[in-house]
Amino acid sequence: MPQHQVIVFGSLNMDLSIECDRAPLIGETLLGRNFITNPGGKGANQAVAAAKLGGCVHMLGAVGSDPFGDQMVASLAEAGVRCKRIAVADDAPTGVAVIERIGGDNCIIVDSGANLRPDTAYVESRLCDIARPGDVFLAQLECDFDTTVAALACAHEKGLCTVLNPAPARELPLSLYPCLDVIAVNETECEMLTGVYPDAKPSIERALDVFRERGARCAVITLGERGSVLGTADSDTVLAAEPLQVEALDTTCAGDTYLGAFVTARADGATNEEAMDLATRASALAITRVGAQQSIPTRAEADALDPVVVRPL
Repeated sequence: MPQHQVIVFGSLNMDLSIECDRAPLIGETLLGRNFITNPGGKGANQAVAAAKLGGCVHMLGAVGSDPFGDQMVASLAEAGVRCKRIAVADDAPTGVAVIERIGGDNCIIVDSGANLRPDTAYVESRLCDIARPGDVFLAQLECDFDTTVAALACAHEKGLCTVLNPAPARELPLSLYPCLDVIAVNETECEMLTGVYPDAKPSIERALDVFRERGARCAVITLGERGSVLGTADSDTVLAAEPLQVEALDTTCAGDTYLGAFVTARADGATNEEAMDLATRASALAITRVGAQQSIPTRAEADALDPVVVRPL
């Protein structure tokens, strides 16, 4: 049983995904293949990943009063996520993401719908109900921005371990960084927030220094096929996790799987090295499968892989 809970505040989207050889031009129609519908949304994906990888997970967010919403909640519950505090909006549809899968990468268009309905009072009241000091609070930026910022500050004040995945990337108020125990970004998000693209050791160190100087206690940068790195405010050592070599079929849920695994490990009292190890193994398995939540491995599947090498950069 995990030492602490994982509480995820984030988006719940139904993914409508199709494979194609290239993106269509304006006004052009292309024939695609292998169409699937799959419950997704960064918040829901990360919650499912945390639950499937062993976490005790609560989901906060909203769906519409429609079949997609019913399916979203059912899929979360089936994965072991606690769903009783998810709101149902009568005035907005469940969020939808339209995904083009192109050569192992993807392009995504999102209609947020009900994801924008939860306000600060909703999140704070749910935290008062379920949160305990030491629990992990994980958020992204697909819900209302001001609500998310206020929720992270509230969770910090309550003694939770706060984790932000600032996606889609946008400028953050400087006052938020000291409220963050972990900020986790990919290469594009890193460049947008710090002005530094992490393409080599010097630039990686510069980017991590920016996050440290702004007050974040830990920063994680995922580097795609180059693995991931982590730096903390109390050490000059940068940890680097080597990637596993797998055949990528669909990267849609790789980052969300990494984050879900990472926070589950943190909730269980793991070291940063152990958290990076589990997150790397889990995300490697996810990209070998098509879809969002259905691509996320179980803890047993991740544990069956050889340990990942995590060493100083």
